Order: sequence, then structure tokens, then C-alpha cells
Amino acid sequence: MIIEYKTIELFGKMLFEKVILIPPFKKPNPMPNEACFLYIIEGEYNSISEKEQLRIKSEESVLMKCGNYLSQMFASKSKKYQAVAVHFYPEILKKVYDNKVPEFLKIQKENADTVSMQKINSELLINKYIEGILFYFENPSLINEEILILKLKEIILLLNHTKNAPAIHTILSNLFNPTTYTFREIINSHIYSNLTLTELSELTNMSLSTFKREFKKVYKSPPAAYIKNKKLNKSKELLSLPNNLRMSDIAFECGFNDVTHFSKSFKQKYGIAPSAYKKAQLNKLLN
Repeated sequence: MIIEYKTIELFGKMLFEKVILIPPFKKPNPMPNEACFLYIIEGEYNSISEKEQLRIKSEESVLMKCGNYLSQMFASKSKKYQAVAVHFYPEILKKVYDNKVPEFLKIQKENADTVSMQKINSELLINKYIEGILFYFENPSLINEEILILKLKEIILLLNHTKNAPAIHTILSNLFNPTTYTFREIINSHIYSNLTLTELSELTNMSLSTFKREFKKVYKSPPAAYIKNKKLNKSKELLSLPNNLRMSDIAFECGFNDVTHFSKSFKQKYGIAPSAYKKAQLNKLLN
């Protein structure tokens, strides 16, 4: 449930965004023509791109390139989730820099990287910057165009001088040069996650019905059956290894939401409970 939602615009585009809500909460977050810096004040945030997943905690942040994302918000010690976002648009950046964009913001093919987002650990200067943005949300009458331009330039400079500077620099220089992933690359990157078919379709920028048709065309099998089979095959491999993984660890590693569902599915496919299968495999190794 959203408790508070505020935005601040520059040149007709949303520059700053603030949200307070009661988690858990999730939503698709497509960004085809913009990039975003997200700072978590309270709670935790799980950002899922076409190829990656990042967990961001309070006082941490993430810089995201253009692309398709899924957003998942969670509670931590606090029962609330609160975050501030800064949005970057190529046309706005060109305007504020008077078409003289700094070198580190220019597209540099030699720096091209498949990384679509970068986590930024707690930084004092970033924390203070966010405090300043919160002040303007509480005092909108003090906002003017000059201040917003300065604050936009400030966050770009701060990001370029964080401890994560090399990775940040790579992303900043390629903010508006999104990598194109194939359908198969996206699916294979999330095959062992606990994402729903709807969420996978959102990452591929397709409707659910189109996604199902494309999946069957590519993998020669309906998505639910194919994904479940892959997860069970992986779980069988893990159960065959001499390790100390608990059933809950294996279920999570293979993308099952709970152990009961995992155990039931495993027994249906292989005719034996996973715990019994693991014990039998261990006995084989010992004999």
C-alpha cells in the first residue's frame, strides 16, 4: 500500500521521485528511454533486470541503465519502505550541459559493458545529498529551475567519485546505450529464480500470451513444464553431491518458493522423496 508519493519535474520530465509504502510490494519497472539512480532510505529493494538481480538495503543505492526491470520492495527493521529516485533523460542532460556533455557521460564503445546496474554502498556524500533532496520535497516553494539543474549535475559528479567509480563510470558512459538481450538469454538467466511467468514476460517486454507462444517456439515446450523440469533436474544434481546443503537451501537455490512444494514435485517426478534420494546417494559414495 502506497502511503506517500511525490515527484519534482524539470523541463516537463520527472527528475526526483519519492515514495513511502507498506511492503511487500512489487511492480514492473520498464525504462526504455531513461536511466535511474535509486536510494533506499528504509526497507530493502530487489532489482531484477534481464540478466541480473541485486538486493539493496537501507542507505545503499543502485544505478540502472535503460532496460526492463522488476521491482520488489521489502520491509527490514522498519515496517515501511521509503526511497528516493533520480531520473536521467538524454535530452535533459544535453540541455543542462548546453549540449557539452562531460566526457565521462559520452557513449564510449570501448567501455561497453553488459552490466545494466551497479550497487553503491553507503557513502556519506550520497547520504547528505539525499537529505538535501528530502528537504526540497518538504519545501517545494524553495525549488527553482537553477537549483534542480545544480542538483542533477551534483549527483552525477558524486556518482563518478564513489568507491565504485570504475564500474559507475562504465555505466554512466553507457547510460543510454542499453544492451539488447535475446529471449533465450533472458530466460536462461532467470530459469532458477522464483519469478512467475507474468514477471518473466515483463522482463522480455511481452504480453503473457505472446511470451507463452514465443517460449514454446524457442524451447519446444510450454514454459511452466519446461522451467519446472529444469529446476528439478538441478535439484537432483545438488542432492547427488556430497554437501551440507539443507533441503530448504536446495529448494531456494533451484527457485522453489517452499520446501513442501519442492518435495512434492521431486517425488512426483522421480518417485522418491528428496531427503531419501540424498541419503541413498550418500550411501553409494560411502560404499
